[in-house]
Amino acid sequence: MGILLFVLRAVCVVLMLLSGLFCIALIFPLAPIGVRQAMGRHWSRLLMWFCGVRMRVHGKPAQTGAALWVVNHVSWVDIFVLNSVRTTAFVAKSDIRRWPLIGWLARGMNTVFIERGNRAAIRSVTEQMQRCFSQGQAVSLFPEGTTSSGLDVGPFHASLFDAALRAQVDVQPVALRFFHRGQRSDYVAFVGEQTLVQNLWYLLRTTGVVVEVDFLDVISARECEQLGRSHAASRAHHLIRRAVTGTGAQ
Repeated sequence: MGILLFVLRAVCVVLMLLSGLFCIALIFPLAPIGVRQAMGRHWSRLLMWFCGVRMRVHGKPAQTGAALWVVNHVSWVDIFVLNSVRTTAFVAKSDIRRWPLIGWLARGMNTVFIERGNRAAIRSVTEQMQRCFSQGQAVSLFPEGTTSSGLDVGPFHASLFDAALRAQVDVQPVALRFFHRGQRSDYVAFVGEQTLVQNLWYLLRTTGVVVEVDFLDVISARECEQLGRSHAASRAHHLIRRAVTGTGAQ
């Protein structure tokens, strides 16, 4: 049954990805930003449904205006889970740009790519983030810089918090908790030497994958300014880690 489920879901996912590329190439250039965001949100929800990923949203996400969502990073599905709530621009590692289909989609969905370990790239990324904020968009940032098991949260890199401080936008920490068949699990975490194909194999052949998306209390622009970049990052890390390593709602 696992193999059959994988095949059926894989076909649907490929068709979804192709439809997304079609929309980005032919509809997005002509559609106003509100239409593009609504399409991205509904498309992401449908993609997650075909992948067998259920979502539970807690808290109050910032749905309008510029904001920085600071999120722990577990898998490639994080992007589409968050987009199911609100279509945002993403700061993602440059490796994703080279992934077939998903990388092409990411490029078309206003993703800001950053090369890990390249300090010179930070200035360019900060400028791109500020342009998004000036247009009233939300930007999602994974400050760990890499994925984790989802059972804990790694150290945060504070450098990209500068964009939010300079643009004077609120920062909202977001905690992702992954479950598999009713238990906290790293089953679908995209970590280590695992390839995208291997991760898809694990995800698409199983059932009972749930992602809890916990929107935590906003750190206001004024508070961020008072805290400074490093302390704002530490504050967000503390809130997210407490939510990720706590009992969590089930």
